Amino acid sequence: MTNRNSEDVLSFDRLKDLVIAALEDFKAIDIQQIDVSGKNPLTDLFVIASGNSTRHIKSMAENLIIKAKAAGSPPLGVEGQRDAEWVLVDLNDVIVHLMLPKTRAFYNLEKLWEVSHEQRSSASQPA
Repeated sequence: MTNRNSEDVLSFDRLKDLVIAALEDFKAIDIQQIDVSGKNPLTDLFVIASGNSTRHIKSMAENLIIKAKAAGSPPLGVEGQRDAEWVLVDLNDVIVHLMLPKTRAFYNLEKLWEVSHEQRSSASQPA
């Protein structure tokens, strides 16, 4: 896991569970988890979810931020809350992407990381 020490309040698994529960509480759509440990120096897990509207995405982000702070793991940063087509909540080992469906389809992070992983895997194998 990245950048964590023994003084952290939440373990990685508890943080991941908190994120998923917070998103489910606010009816997030199509919650996906992408393990990027060892592939990304910034985090171990991406959680991607969609919302029905910018208001829905803002509400999900606010709920997640409140719950993370209450658990002793405040976000390192939050981006995109103003327009809320794509809000990123950086919880260190877990980075959460909350997107409108059209924004999610356009950037297609799931496919990007899947292809990226496959390319790295095939490049490391002898021909």
